[in-house]
Amino acid sequence: MSQIKSALSNALLLLTAVVPVFIIGCEKKNAGGERETSAQEVVIWTYDSFNSEWGPGDEVSKRFFEQTGITIKWGSHGDAGSVLSRLLLEGTSADADIILGIDQNYAERALTSDLLESYTPAGADGIAGELIIDETFRLIPFDYSYFAIVYDSEKVPNPPQRLEDLTDPAYTKKIILMDPRTSSPGLGFLTWTKTVYGDGWKDYWKRLSPSILTIADGWDTGYGLFTSGEAPLALSYTTSPGYHLEYEETERYKAAIFDDGHVLQVEVAGLLRNAKNKDNAKKFLDFMLSPSFQELIPLTNWMYPVIDIPLPASFRINPKSDKPLDHPARLTQVEINEWAALMSGR
Repeated sequence: MSQIKSALSNALLLLTAVVPVFIIGCEKKNAGGERETSAQEVVIWTYDSFNSEWGPGDEVSKRFFEQTGITIKWGSHGDAGSVLSRLLLEGTSADADIILGIDQNYAERALTSDLLESYTPAGADGIAGELIIDETFRLIPFDYSYFAIVYDSEKVPNPPQRLEDLTDPAYTKKIILMDPRTSSPGLGFLTWTKTVYGDGWKDYWKRLSPSILTIADGWDTGYGLFTSGEAPLALSYTTSPGYHLEYEETERYKAAIFDDGHVLQVEVAGLLRNAKNKDNAKKFLDFMLSPSFQELIPLTNWMYPVIDIPLPASFRINPKSDKPLDHPARLTQVEINEWAALMSGR
């Protein structure tokens, strides 16, 4: 896991959208200060864990270069919410060709920005219909999973069976969540609560608040706190237990399956309309749906591939819900602001 950081304060979280993006690698500038395009590169913005030491980024770069001779220059920019915020802030001047890693909860904001261009990659016909969130392929699925509360079975012998159970005093200060303003899992969990409770979601969060140890800025930080023992429950995915079995040879960490059902997350990539390396970007999107890329997803990004390929043996431990919430409720910016106001008083 990555280096563990303390959760940021709400004030700092509000500044996330304006933190400069870190681009791996050097860029050439012309006399006017503009980045020069290169016939041999493509610039992709994504979330930090995609390029972490255990993430798929390095191997994706290696395989794509071997097949095309094109170098990927990654922009690592926090969690998915921060990637999109940066794109919306910079608009048509964004120094990227592709954004990769936002999910369906951010789709409306991304699509209404008019910053993305339609492109149907080779292999798109192999994507299951329920995973396609934009039929014009301005947003292209590359992996998916379901949000879940993961728990340490050595500390929680009787796991929660529904969202309401998380409000039990037995879980006081024992749950780690993520901020929906900066984190796609955080936004997914907030969507999950609205899907289940409808207009009563704010009352649910009031009941849940005593159970929350911290609200991390992103999954990377929050799950790191969980695995370091700071709390016995954390928001993650139904695919997380397979990670611990594969790399730690333990079945200690499990995903609780809730009677309420589980919200689907589909992660997507999009081609920027103003991409400077558009041909190279299209080649990458073709590659993204090929077995060479997709087979990396299960054991590095710990999600399911979007095309039909064999899964690793460690995925046997990942539970399945018989109530997938494939069409969760939508959240407005007003509701996200209301959530922030509720949590500011914790």
